[in-house]
Amino acid sequence: MTTTEVHGTVAAGYEKVRDAFTTAVTAEEDLGAQLAVYAEGKPVVDLWSGPGVDGDSLFINYSSAKGAAHLVAALLVQDGAIDLDATVAGHWPEFAAEGKGRVTFRELIAHRAGLIGVDGGFTVAELADDRALAARLAGQKPYWEPGTGFGYHAYVIGALTGEVIRRVTGRTIQEWYEERIRVPYGLDYHLGLPSELEARFVPVEEMRETPPAGPDPQSLTGIAFNLNHPEPTSLVDYGNSRLVHAGGPTSSGGVGNARGLARMYAATLSEVDGRERLLRPETIAEFAGISMTGTDLVTGQPDHFGLGFEAVAARYTAVGPDAFGHSGATGSYSLADPRSGVGYSYLRNRFSAGGGGGSPENGEILRAVVEAAG
Repeated sequence: MTTTEVHGTVAAGYEKVRDAFTTAVTAEEDLGAQLAVYAEGKPVVDLWSGPGVDGDSLFINYSSAKGAAHLVAALLVQDGAIDLDATVAGHWPEFAAEGKGRVTFRELIAHRAGLIGVDGGFTVAELADDRALAARLAGQKPYWEPGTGFGYHAYVIGALTGEVIRRVTGRTIQEWYEERIRVPYGLDYHLGLPSELEARFVPVEEMRETPPAGPDPQSLTGIAFNLNHPEPTSLVDYGNSRLVHAGGPTSSGGVGNARGLARMYAATLSEVDGRERLLRPETIAEFAGISMTGTDLVTGQPDHFGLGFEAVAARYTAVGPDAFGHSGATGSYSLADPRSGVGYSYLRNRFSAGGGGGSPENGEILRAVVEAAG
């Protein structure tokens, strides 16, 4: 029998969201989870469950970091500092090796460059260091002809995006995120977790069911998830590593809570505590729209990406067509839905039997959220 209890608050009219969250977390005994929602820039849902978990607890959110990283990219494009259609090699000459000289920044952040990993894979120390990843990726031959298809660059897209940003601006994504987003908006979500906050971290857990068999290490999926290394990467060990937390790799190493991520996405749409919204509607339209139709060569998902962000409506029908955000490997999902004015984040500390990329319960929780938001 489950021992999970739900704590926290919801605004009037959001009681069915609490019901949906309760249903989700009581289906798995002792699941650690958080749910936070903002509507029109105001907090309306703040819930949590699980042993040792409260609203301030910090989780490894894996690919949620891609959302924060590409929010930085969107801001710099919006500012006019970066041209989406300029070549990557024009800023980063080493990238032109092995036939990559014509790849544009737009193609790169849409997961179309074919640069999902490197032959022989990466060490954990390299995966925790965006600069080290970028240095190795520059000389790698693409795994498909750039621009002809798209596939999830699971561990590397943030490093690739970040190296272009560093070459253009002289500053890293982490530095831009801290200055433009995290500090001004008071976000408890970190690309590089300070050591003094480590005590609030709740370790990630493997799923309790027997996991399905993994992919062939030399397949596109295996390469993208670094299974082609002599010591294939364990997502659990990676997620619980202080090295990763401290490095804040922008593809997969962000640490924070649902409050922080929901507030971040809310700030893309609305004023938050008197601070102006981060993104203009035309920027959202540019980054949220599906960049290439078809099937992801790594994950098999259809119509998977906008620019840097996942195209959320392809997965969850409750949100509008211009919703944008990113999943995390445990089944977490965080997003902005311009149609309903909602910033949403649901986080888990245990891998889902329903697979990564957003666990199935997000669908019902999101439906209740959008209905409550009206």
